[in-house]
Amino acid sequence: MRPIPLKDFRPAWRPALCAVLPVACLLAGVSSAGAPPAAVPAPAPPPAPASAPDAPPAPASAVPPGPASAPTAPAPAPAQSPSSPLPLRSAHPPGSALPPGSVRSPLSVAEIRQAQERLLELGYWAGAADGRWSDTWRHALVAFQKVEWRKPTGVLNRAEWSELLRALPPAPRERGPEHIEVDLARQVFLMVDAAGVTSHILPVSSGSGRAFRAPAGWRATADTPCGHFTVFQRGSGWHKSELGQMYNPLYLVGGIAIHGSLDVPAKPVSHGCIRIPMYASRTLPHLVPREMPVLVYGCKDDSPPPPTPAAPVVAPAAAGAQR
Repeated sequence: MRPIPLKDFRPAWRPALCAVLPVACLLAGVSSAGAPPAAVPAPAPPPAPASAPDAPPAPASAVPPGPASAPTAPAPAPAQSPSSPLPLRSAHPPGSALPPGSVRSPLSVAEIRQAQERLLELGYWAGAADGRWSDTWRHALVAFQKVEWRKPTGVLNRAEWSELLRALPPAPRERGPEHIEVDLARQVFLMVDAAGVTSHILPVSSGSGRAFRAPAGWRATADTPCGHFTVFQRGSGWHKSELGQMYNPLYLVGGIAIHGSLDVPAKPVSHGCIRIPMYASRTLPHLVPREMPVLVYGCKDDSPPPPTPAAPVVAPAAAGAQR
């Protein structure tokens, strides 16, 4: 007799058969009540390893995550062989304090005072050495820089301080009776005594050498003449001329004079006069007698004689007494 497949059982008698043969009905997917059996629960996942007891088990329907990416460890530095040199590092990185005496280190108050005393010893016209850098001292340093053919900045740094310590007093162009010298090439003013000692050294600004037109309409060239002159006339206080104002002028030739000015740049810019700083022009007329000789040299067509040997250093007190 051919066995009847379970799928051919009629619903009416399936419950009776399932009551007798429960295993057969279970395999056919039919319960004793005629309904499909409940789904068999999936086996529980294995417990987590002992090393991670607090980690919750992953859901059965979730895709298990991949292994966590471990942080990349930095590559170990190559071993330094005893013979390989160490990398060079600056002893003073940017922003760090520089040691005293360094080329870039700032000057102390004592060093500024030492520079001021040295300027007075060399004969430059300034005030009292008090360690404060004023406009008067800036003019004195500009005069020193011009005499030494350095850039006339008026800035006292360690390089200028070092130059001051090894400098010598400037030598005059001529010796003889007391007189004034104006070097147009270096743009400086000097007073020379009977012994040939230079003092009261100042920066000046002379004629620019450019053509100009006066307000009255006449034209000329802004030249300062070279030669031997004398102070033939003087004025007191401010004097207004056609070409500008002059303070305490000392006239040399025509309307050209040595006079004080509020503007004394490092280069020649005047119409022909010799400008000096105001602090010196207040005292200079008291130091210059009438008809005092004045030697102006340093023009383009002027051939200077052999330099005169340097005179002895002027005493600091004598240089500092004049303002």
